Amino acid sequence: MTDSPRAFGLSLPEYPWEAMAPYRRTAQQHPDGVVDLSIGTPVDPTPLVVQDALAAAADAPGYPTTHGTAALREAIVGWYARRRGVAGLSPEQVMPTVGSKELVAWLPLLLGLRAGDVVVRPTVAYPTYDIGAQIAGAEHVAADDLDELDDDVRSRVRLVWVNSPGNPTGIVRSAESLKKLVDQARALGAVVASDECYAELGWGDWDVERGGTRVPSVLDPEVSGGDLSLLLSAYSLSKQSNLAGYRAAFLAGDPELMKDLVNSRKHAGMIVPAPVQAAMQTALNDDAHVAAQKALYRGRRERLLPALQSFGLAVEHSEAGLYLWCRPTGSQEDTWNTVGRFADLGIVVGPGVFYGDAGSGYVRVSLTGSDERIDAAVHRLNGA
Repeated sequence: MTDSPRAFGLSLPEYPWEAMAPYRRTAQQHPDGVVDLSIGTPVDPTPLVVQDALAAAADAPGYPTTHGTAALREAIVGWYARRRGVAGLSPEQVMPTVGSKELVAWLPLLLGLRAGDVVVRPTVAYPTYDIGAQIAGAEHVAADDLDELDDDVRSRVRLVWVNSPGNPTGIVRSAESLKKLVDQARALGAVVASDECYAELGWGDWDVERGGTRVPSVLDPEVSGGDLSLLLSAYSLSKQSNLAGYRAAFLAGDPELMKDLVNSRKHAGMIVPAPVQAAMQTALNDDAHVAAQKALYRGRRERLLPALQSFGLAVEHSEAGLYLWCRPTGSQEDTWNTVGRFADLGIVVGPGVFYGDAGSGYVRVSLTGSDERIDAAVHRLNGA
């Protein structure tokens, strides 16, 4: 008698957003239409300057380069110096990726993690950090400080994810806080990968256009000490430039890690299409459209935040990014009850439980609605 054949597939958890189907159906019945403030997909037009660059590069019969064109990598290096305060990067230390989610999901495997290794991610976090660990066969644990871990777990940490500004919380970690985490990880010989996709969208004290401080990067000399070993910074153009449909992102950092990652991605065929690389180059060299888009989000945030408060929610953190992280005031209401109350108003929001146990009781409300839809949400939340 032979053993039963082993099942095929990765056996990953069901994609969490499928659980939103009944709430979406309820919201869609609203007579004034649904207001979808859940997933956070950009709704404003891709800037014409970027569209034109994509069209101009449409004649692309040959294979693109995995490492990125020289012009694109120079644009990435220039952007880090100009926008993130990270000077002196070499074009060899950067590369484009097929969106940032692809990078997050595959980075543990590409770094060679395996069973017994540990990936650390924030206590409230984007779920793909855990999925990436699972794909590699590694363990994942939630912690915001490596001192929270016991000795056995600490000894097996190989990758630490930091997300600042955070999704969904909007928390921004100071340079001092990032440096502490980097020092802890380096003492263990672990890589720190910093997901910085919302860095251009700081508010209040982090709103540069209003006199605030720039959101620090893990590659900033104040954090790295001028040494980029074991450090990686990821960034996406989806949010700042409305390029979610282009799948346009990039990675920068440790030159030795980058060399191996580029080689592995060549073998795996992880290549950003040539026209998209050209569009990325243009987007990175044009700051005007970024400021214009941020102004739209700033206005939406300023209208939506007080409306959420009038609906009986406390908005916590949310210092940067595209989301408002909320919970009912004066009660311990279940996340799904809150989601249901929004759905009854024709508004779809993100359940906090999608982001880990610490997200229980919270909802995430996105700023990615058109001005007309944001105003409709404000009207409903204010009870008019």
